[in-house]
Amino acid sequence: MAGPCPEDPSLERHFKGHRDAVTCVDFNLSTKQLASGSMDSCLMVWHMKPQTRAYRYTGHKDAITCVNFSPSGHLLASSSRDKTVRIWVPNVKGESTVFRAHTATVRSVHFCSDGQSLVTASDDKTIKVWSTHRQKFLFSLSQHINWVRCARFSPDGRLIVSASDDKTVKLWDKASHECIYSYCEHGGFVTYVDFHPSGSCIAAAGMDNTVKVWDVRTHRLLQHYQLHNAAVNALSFHPSGNYLVTASSDSTLKILDLMEGRLLYTLHGHQGPATCVAFSRTGEYFASGGSDEQVMVWKSNFDVDYGEVTKGQRPPAMLSSSSRNLPEMDLPVTAGGSASRESVRTQPQEPVSVPQTLTSTLEHIVGQLDVLTQTVSILEQRLTLTEDKLKQCLENQQLIMQRTTP
Repeated sequence: MAGPCPEDPSLERHFKGHRDAVTCVDFNLSTKQLASGSMDSCLMVWHMKPQTRAYRYTGHKDAITCVNFSPSGHLLASSSRDKTVRIWVPNVKGESTVFRAHTATVRSVHFCSDGQSLVTASDDKTIKVWSTHRQKFLFSLSQHINWVRCARFSPDGRLIVSASDDKTVKLWDKASHECIYSYCEHGGFVTYVDFHPSGSCIAAAGMDNTVKVWDVRTHRLLQHYQLHNAAVNALSFHPSGNYLVTASSDSTLKILDLMEGRLLYTLHGHQGPATCVAFSRTGEYFASGGSDEQVMVWKSNFDVDYGEVTKGQRPPAMLSSSSRNLPEMDLPVTAGGSASRESVRTQPQEPVSVPQTLTSTLEHIVGQLDVLTQTVSILEQRLTLTEDKLKQCLENQQLIMQRTTP
């Protein structure tokens, strides 16, 4: 028997606190916290529980470009125009360690699925991989010939994908550090790229108003969307792998049905460019940020069971060449409109059963390890500072002794 029709996505909450354009958003694992970064150099951690005060973290000396929670949700990384990356413990204290990651603006930062490494991308044209806990440089990837806007690990951590102003998307092998393939079909700068949850394909957003989906094995262009009237600034896959949400300078968010290869909804909320968008880890919510300084949280309302959503992800359908340039024929539905009858329901596959107590215990252990290693890292930094100060004192003392010795 058919279930109820899915409803439109609805605006759940909006957060005000940034003093300049919002540049990035990311949910933590439990969906209890949402982080956002801004041109105002501040990092905000918002609480989904009403009446709970947000945390405001200061430390970066220039605009924040990207935020990303670690897989366990116990660490938060941010990248900035000040050329550094900071790793925060997202609690009321907001302690952080900082390292100079690049010689120019750091555009993006992303944790590997095991939480052990980070990948950063920069205007210095390089991509760098770091160990999370000691912030130790591991290796760099340097074949791009212009700014690198975005770099992300694949879900299994074996591949890295990057997007650049050299109009290419590059796929890299993490183990060999080699570029496997360059996708060169974008007509402009590539602003954002990410892996499908299945790891089988990638989606890239461009300044040429398009979104393209490629197969990572055959490197074929699977889907090509030309639905926005201005640059597409960001995109995010629904954890089921069936939907993609995009944010554009035309001020709209669009939700695409990847199985059908068509537009489902157009959402109007931001005044001015929509700069960033991200689904929560369960897919129940998505958040968007804009140049209007606002962070908006939307309830997806797709007809799926959110507890099962991450199981059995299917890659997007291959569209025939004649249907790649899809017109906006599915009557864009605004946030306040009625439910689109064109919506396609998904049938999640049977989930693998893992006892909830075991899952939460493991998550708690990983979280404690994260905090412990981060604390050790902070202590190491303080010890180094103390050693430096002591060394300086001894040198000064020697100089004084030399001057006073007849």
